[in-house]
Amino acid sequence: MVMGTGGRLIAGSHNRNEFVLINADEIGKIKSVQEISGEKCQICGDEVEINDGELFVACNECAFPVCRPCYEYERREGSQACPQCKTRYKRLKGSPRVEGDEDEDDVDDLEHEFDYGNMDGPLVYGPSMRHNVARGGHASSSGSGISGQDSSRGIDIPLLTYGEEDAEISSDNHALVVPTFSGHGAGSHSSPFPDPSAPVQRRSMVPEKDIALYGYGSVAWKDRMEEWKKRQNEKLQVVKHEGENNAGDGGEFDDPDMPMMDEGRQPLSRKLPISSSKISPYRLIILVRLAVLGLFFHYRILHPVPDAYGLWMTSVICEIWFALSWILDQFPKWHPIERETYLDRLSLRYEKEGKPSELAAVDVFVSTVDPMKEPPLITANTVLSILAVDYPVEKVSCYVSDDGAAMLTFEALSETSEFARKWVPFCKKFNIEPRAPEWYFSLKIDYLKNKVHPEFVKERREMKREYEEFKVRINSLVAMAQKVPEDGWTMQDGTPWPGNSVRDHPGMIQIFLGNDGVSGVEDVEGNVLPRLVYVSREKRPGFDHHKKAGAMNALVRVSAVVSNAPFLLNVDCDHYINNSKALREAMCFMMDPTSGKKVCYVQFPQRFDGIDRHDRYSNRNVVFFDINMKGLDGLQGPIYVGTGCVFRRQALYGFDAPKSKKAPSKTCNCWPRWCCLCCCSRKSKNGKAKKDNKKKPKHKETSKQIHALETIEEGIEKENPENASRIKLEKKFGQSPVFVASTLLENGGVPRVANPATLLKEAIHVISCGYEDKTEWGKEVGWIYGSVTEDILTGFKMHCHGWRSVYCMPKRPAFKGSAPINLSDRLHQVLRWALGSVEIFMSKHCPLWYGYGGGLHWLQRFSYINSVVYPWTSVPLLVYCTLPAICLLTGKFIVPEISNYASIIFIALFITIAVTSCLEMQWGGVNLDDWWRNEQFWVIGGVSSHLFALFQGLLKVLGGIDTNFTVTSKGGDDGEFSELYLFKWTSLLIPPTTLLIINIVGVIVGISDAVNNGYDSWGPLFGRLFFAVWVILHLYPFLKGLIGKQQRTPTIIIVWSILLASILTLLWVRVNPFVSRDGPVLEICGLNCDD
Repeated sequence: MVMGTGGRLIAGSHNRNEFVLINADEIGKIKSVQEISGEKCQICGDEVEINDGELFVACNECAFPVCRPCYEYERREGSQACPQCKTRYKRLKGSPRVEGDEDEDDVDDLEHEFDYGNMDGPLVYGPSMRHNVARGGHASSSGSGISGQDSSRGIDIPLLTYGEEDAEISSDNHALVVPTFSGHGAGSHSSPFPDPSAPVQRRSMVPEKDIALYGYGSVAWKDRMEEWKKRQNEKLQVVKHEGENNAGDGGEFDDPDMPMMDEGRQPLSRKLPISSSKISPYRLIILVRLAVLGLFFHYRILHPVPDAYGLWMTSVICEIWFALSWILDQFPKWHPIERETYLDRLSLRYEKEGKPSELAAVDVFVSTVDPMKEPPLITANTVLSILAVDYPVEKVSCYVSDDGAAMLTFEALSETSEFARKWVPFCKKFNIEPRAPEWYFSLKIDYLKNKVHPEFVKERREMKREYEEFKVRINSLVAMAQKVPEDGWTMQDGTPWPGNSVRDHPGMIQIFLGNDGVSGVEDVEGNVLPRLVYVSREKRPGFDHHKKAGAMNALVRVSAVVSNAPFLLNVDCDHYINNSKALREAMCFMMDPTSGKKVCYVQFPQRFDGIDRHDRYSNRNVVFFDINMKGLDGLQGPIYVGTGCVFRRQALYGFDAPKSKKAPSKTCNCWPRWCCLCCCSRKSKNGKAKKDNKKKPKHKETSKQIHALETIEEGIEKENPENASRIKLEKKFGQSPVFVASTLLENGGVPRVANPATLLKEAIHVISCGYEDKTEWGKEVGWIYGSVTEDILTGFKMHCHGWRSVYCMPKRPAFKGSAPINLSDRLHQVLRWALGSVEIFMSKHCPLWYGYGGGLHWLQRFSYINSVVYPWTSVPLLVYCTLPAICLLTGKFIVPEISNYASIIFIALFITIAVTSCLEMQWGGVNLDDWWRNEQFWVIGGVSSHLFALFQGLLKVLGGIDTNFTVTSKGGDDGEFSELYLFKWTSLLIPPTTLLIINIVGVIVGISDAVNNGYDSWGPLFGRLFFAVWVILHLYPFLKGLIGKQQRTPTIIIVWSILLASILTLLWVRVNPFVSRDGPVLEICGLNCDD
């Protein structure tokens, strides 16, 4: 039932289940909740909800129909007043407190809201009337009176009436009016019909308030209402569903606590905390393990080994370091969370039917250096997956950075742009996944599943043939590039290639595709394609180009001049978009109106193709991405890992995060009001005293710059401030007026320029090698310099500025890439990461002493400290892995004879370690095999790559000896897992090989010694053997990588056979079945030999 109010002023009682229309001139009646269930919200058009049989009433003065979501939003974000009567909304039961609630001296008197006991005549409900109203029955059914009601029932209350208002409302009837009634004799109740000739008595529900302030019935009220509704629609971007009258019929909301409002105004994402049944035992066992560690060190320190004091002292120092490292790694995982996105709500909010898409634009950065080590075909697949992404075409721009200035990359990108004219419409027409052709056509699945288009099979075959021809053209370019001409490469028009000298060439920009009509290239169906831009920054001798970080900063400036999207996505050349909705997933966090403003980047986990089933060298790094990163997401957000990350451009410019409003004090309704007042007064006094004692804080440079930019934007004609602002901005961002103007635009957009030639000239200018001189690029702006792992440093600086990051793990992985599956390449990759951590540790940006007083969470600082300290663990780890062999060779041990108390402590420590790992695997969704591979490679990398990185970093920082890292080789196509078994000798293999040999020799010697010394020596041997076997098991994947291919397993079998044969031979010598244990038995033969 839809209730027509005729523009009437509505009042009601929340507790009485009554809803009344006042100022009526026709038949009156009281309606129950069931009768008015069709009441519409005058703001969003949704039905006003009914909870527990009671209709929601926002304003207790005029009962203006507003749904609860609009009421909550108006209190939190709006004027906090009723749109009709302008009375401040009071806090209703179940509503959170907002600023100003504490200033209310009175409370809502809902029980006595319609208490007319002081008026003339008995105005009290009779029992039967209460019963009738509660049942939803009509108090009146005709215009002649109350049908079916006897005068002896004793109903003494005058009925507030419903009805239609006249077209013209006099100025003296615009307030709340209660008509007077005349009695009709004893035993009869007052007439429910007002007498038009009788004067009426006005009575405002708030006597001290002027009734003229209500403004009901005036033209101004209607204008204010329309203006308010328009402002709400623009602010919230409400999407109304035509034909849908009940927002709760969908049933797709998983969270029962989520308010049932218009789908377009729902949150775009939500947090999913780990179940308490999983996280509570996990936290408890961490505390137990911490206590056991204290008992363990108490025993170890107080019980030295006198005959092996050096071994004991060394082992205790190593164990203390391991305990500290565990604390740094463990406690940032204290509050793990997961997240869920709502892509349908994103579309409802920002993609309204019949209107241009309001989704934010995204600039995508792809970085590459050497096409010989990063195959152009892999880069082409990455670019194709970006161009075919499920996002508005005019909102996507792809920038490819060729930091090697290779003509091969340029020509391959030209071929890619031509093939994209066919590939992109095919992907969008049939909605295929993934949209990288190499991986799509290699899928071993039923590609006809869920495909009903009759032309799909035919067009797929044609597209596969087109892609095979495209691969042939790319491979021919690669073959041609193997031999460089003596005079260098020349372009098709005979012009020499500007990048013939890799270290000395000008900047180059080529726009292959453009969604603005610049290039004039469309796909085969006549649709525009996303912008594709080739960029190679200028390089000259004598300049420090800062490797990948410098290339990324050049892309930031070029993109700001050309497209200036408010958000940036950076991917490595071998990381293609596996989920075409990846950008939409990120926008659910970035464009969320409530929490998106403080998000600096959205990090996606790295997933890989082409890795062997057993993941021998832990290339997937599942423990880090599925456990550690979830833990960080519950703090201030995950760290930046260098690829698969969507940035907010303003955060990269070094601006501080917007400060959130001070949250209102939260008090429980069950506390007495005087208690709350006392607490508030005490807090206010303390706060005032602190404010008086505190020095006036300095304005941050960022705030000054923003203010300066606003003054320029407004066109203030004062020369001195404008010149000062210009100097500051040029000192920070460089001397490019177009780029500086683009930094003013928080929501992106290209600044106005004279003509395209000026635009391209400015783009070339911002990628010149001297542009960053005497600016803050690499210091406070863009990717931060000073480390080969610029990703950790850049994310750390953003978190210090108060930003937070988000970890997004969609069900379908957003990005996939290729990893170095060869042992040597994998170790070199880990070496580069560890070297960057050492550089950060030795710099001013070390988390141990940088960033205090900013917005960095203390547990987040723990995580960053752990990320730069872990290479130093290589020294105690190498020493600790050597101790088992020394103990076996010398016959001594690091622990004295173990007592019962010590046995309990050791067993408890091992149990807590095992249980902690099991619980982590449970809530992180990691299987045992992945966890064990991670443990193994932690030891392998720790005693090889981390150790070398530590020494190289010290040489670089202290001695000035720079070391260059080699770009990691990507997986080839010479056969499945062909590179896994390829052996490349490197000095990184020496330390783990030495550890393997000495521990195996120690095991042989220890067993031999026990065999020779009898059964009593086996007991002490077990502890030493367990220690040595622990080391050998962790280095086992390394041993397999040294020895050979899976098809050549007899080699490793021979090694193990020699080891086992040696042990069995020694046992056979000792346990000889033909010789008595006590020697030969001598018996008296009876002969006297002396004779």
